[in-house]
Amino acid sequence: MKAINQQVDQLFQDYDRPDTPGCSLAILQHGRIAYKKGFGKANLEYATPITPQTIFHVASVSKQFTAMAIVLLAQSGKIDLDDEVRKYIPELPDFERKITIRHLIHHTSGLRDQWELLILAGWRMDDVITTADILELVKNQKELNFAPGSEYLYCNSGYTLLALIVERVTGKSFREYCRESLFEPLGMVNTHFHDDHTEIVRNRAYSYAPKEGGGFKHSVLSYATAGATSLFTTAEDLACWDENFYSGQVGGDAAIGQMHEQGVLNDKDLISYAFGLVVSQYRGLKIVEHSGGDAGFRSHLLRFPDEHFAVVILCNLSTMKPGILCRQIADLYLDEEFNAKGEPLEKQDQTYTHNITQSDLERYAGVYYNAHRNESMELEMRAGKLFLSDGPGFELLPMSRDCFALTGYSDSRLIFGSKDATEIDEVVMATPGTPSLSFSRLAPLARGIDQLKDYAGVYYSPELEVNYLVEIQDDRLGVRRRKYEFIPLEPTVPDGFRGENADILFQRDPENTVRGLVISTGRVRNLKFEKRSI
Repeated sequence: MKAINQQVDQLFQDYDRPDTPGCSLAILQHGRIAYKKGFGKANLEYATPITPQTIFHVASVSKQFTAMAIVLLAQSGKIDLDDEVRKYIPELPDFERKITIRHLIHHTSGLRDQWELLILAGWRMDDVITTADILELVKNQKELNFAPGSEYLYCNSGYTLLALIVERVTGKSFREYCRESLFEPLGMVNTHFHDDHTEIVRNRAYSYAPKEGGGFKHSVLSYATAGATSLFTTAEDLACWDENFYSGQVGGDAAIGQMHEQGVLNDKDLISYAFGLVVSQYRGLKIVEHSGGDAGFRSHLLRFPDEHFAVVILCNLSTMKPGILCRQIADLYLDEEFNAKGEPLEKQDQTYTHNITQSDLERYAGVYYNAHRNESMELEMRAGKLFLSDGPGFELLPMSRDCFALTGYSDSRLIFGSKDATEIDEVVMATPGTPSLSFSRLAPLARGIDQLKDYAGVYYSPELEVNYLVEIQDDRLGVRRRKYEFIPLEPTVPDGFRGENADILFQRDPENTVRGLVISTGRVRNLKFEKRSI
């Protein structure tokens, strides 16, 4: 075991230094912590080391605790999972379609995502953001992304509403209810839901991102909302939580079984998302996991339930990939189990990565578009590697000639297709437990300055209560909104443009005059703006 732990340490050697953020690690086996260690610094200004007792903001790893709080209320008969959400939150608009608590849990409600709505409304993610701010956005929502239960689309808004339901049913703050019902019974003494951004927390890690030119900068986080995020905890405390999935100390077998119940869509398709948990397989063995990422924090909890084995990694640097590291540690610890019951490492797709040349990768670069969602993705070459350019940028790892893994998305694959076996004209994003998405490759599209003038003007969203100024600068069309500088737009399809993680489709009236636009992001679809002036 000592030799294996030395191999584990090697995985973190780039962060085992006095001048870098890093992570806290706990490896859990048969009800005990088999190995734990801290790498890097929790606070660079004071050179505070990370330890297994360091408190991290774990972002969306929080969701399984919110789900358990809901399960406990359902067990006690205080709520029913198939209750309409408006029974507890009447402020929610009546979309003429019933949204249930179960829809919120499984991300099948059709509600738009709170973080993407905030950004579209002109908020910065380092602003102070409260539950009241988010509720106001949800109250103003005019349309759903899709009919409840018809699709799976990850939605943080739903888990904020779940926490609010807990408060309104129990008469306690969400933080207090979870402390009494979850954390104290399990001995999680360094865990709480952080609902006050001004609160001082001893022994906490701070959030960092790489700085251009080298070094690091603060990645500020000022959330004052809980449910979808904001759990403060340690690797050691999460070991107590992990063991509850075997002991059932909180909730018993019924609650543990409920937590693993995967969502079912209206067409009876089973999705991989359960109750704040993702149920799937890795190398032929069953896994249960969830990741988290806010500001510079990155976290992952990966469990192999049949092997009574888990890995917890909590990081405070935005470029770290704890989901990949968890799997690499599992490869070391569960080698015999994979060989006996699962899939040996030599049979894994990773063995094909060396067969892809740079010229091969260049074939895939370009912009791809899904017309149904009004959503595009751009793939670009960086230093000889292929990246999805949206957001922080995720590298595509070749699994075979036309199949790539997407770093940061544990089981997602991008599968490229060609009608004539020469030029790539399609890519399919496939993730177990969710419907596949097909994107068609777009040919470069240019528009003259006279055409661009059709789109210029002020556009207003009654849902977000925000104006967008669409204007031309240096012969390029772009958009401005409060707190954000000019964002250039690149043409994609007729009347369509993409820019900074969003797709814009301008709308014309019967006289062919531009009268409005719709914006789509990954978790917000066709948000309407009306043209006000030129």
